[in-house]
Amino acid sequence: MNIIISGSLAYDRIMNFPGKFCDHILPEKIHNLNISFPLENFRENFGGTAGNIAYNAAMLGERPVVLAAVGNDFEPYRAWMSKHNIDIDSINVFENEKTAFCYIMTDKSDNQITAFYPGAMKCPDNMADGPILNDAIAIVSPEDIKNMANHVKNYKAKKVDYIYDPGQQLTSLGADDIAAGIDGSKALVCNDYELGMIIAKTGMNESELLEKTGILITTLGDKGCTVKTRDSSSLVPAAIPENDSDPTGAGDAFRAGLLKGIAAGLPLDAVGRLASTVAAYTVEKYGTQTHSFTLDELKQRYEKNYNQKFPL
Repeated sequence: MNIIISGSLAYDRIMNFPGKFCDHILPEKIHNLNISFPLENFRENFGGTAGNIAYNAAMLGERPVVLAAVGNDFEPYRAWMSKHNIDIDSINVFENEKTAFCYIMTDKSDNQITAFYPGAMKCPDNMADGPILNDAIAIVSPEDIKNMANHVKNYKAKKVDYIYDPGQQLTSLGADDIAAGIDGSKALVCNDYELGMIIAKTGMNESELLEKTGILITTLGDKGCTVKTRDSSSLVPAAIPENDSDPTGAGDAFRAGLLKGIAAGLPLDAVGRLASTVAAYTVEKYGTQTHSFTLDELKQRYEKNYNQKFPL
C-alpha cells in the first residue's frame, strides 16, 4: 500500500534549558513577559512533520511519498531523504524562498517553547494524483492551513483513506476547517491537550467526533495512548525508552507507526503498540531524525515491552 505524507519540511534548531520554565515565569507579570533562558546542547537537524514521519516510515520498510514545499536551501535535506529511501519527486521547490525552520527549547520537565518560521511552507504543495493513489493511505499533518484543507478535499474527492493530524496548527485552524478535516477521515490523531482544543473549538464531544471519523487515537505521553472507535475503547501502554534524552519528534514517529500498522491491516491494539514502540526510539536520541532501528530490533523491543508476538 502506498503511504502519502503531507506536512512541513524544516530545519530544526533544538536546544535544552537545564532548569524548568515554570521556575522563571512570573504569572503576575505575564502581560509584559520579558525573559531569557540560558541554553545548552544546541543542534541543527532535519525536521518538519512530513520529514519526521517519512523518516520513520522508511525504516519500517516503506518508500513514503512526501508532499511539501521547500526553499532554495533544500539540497542537503534532499540528499538525506533520497539516501533514506523517501520519494521526494512530489516536493515543490521555490527558489525565492527559504525552507521553513523551527527553534525548539525543551526544559528538564519536557515542556517546550517553539518558534517557527514558515518560509516556503506558505507556498502551495502538489496534490496527490495518479497511480500513487491506487491502494493508498495518507496523512494530513501540520503545515500551511490552506494546503491542509486542499489535501483533505483532494482525498475526499478521490476516495482515499486519510489520517487527520491537525496538531500544531490547531491555534490557526477555525472550527469549520477542523470539522471538515475530521469528517470522513479514516482516523483523527492528537495528544490529550490537542483533543481538548478540538472539543473546545468544534463543540463536539468524543462520541460526536467518532460519528465523523472512524478511529480516535489520543497520545498520553508516558501513559501510552487511547484507541477508540464507535464500538470499542482501549488503553495501550507506552513502550519504555532506554533513556529520555529528547521527546521532540516522538509524536511524528508514532504517526509513522500508525500509518504502517493501518496499511498492514493490523488490529487497532497492535497498531497502537507498534506506533508506541517506534516512538520510543526517537526519545532516546537528541533530535528528530537521529535515531535508527532495524525491523529485527523493532521486533525485539515490541515483544519485550508487550509480551506479544510482533505483528509484521
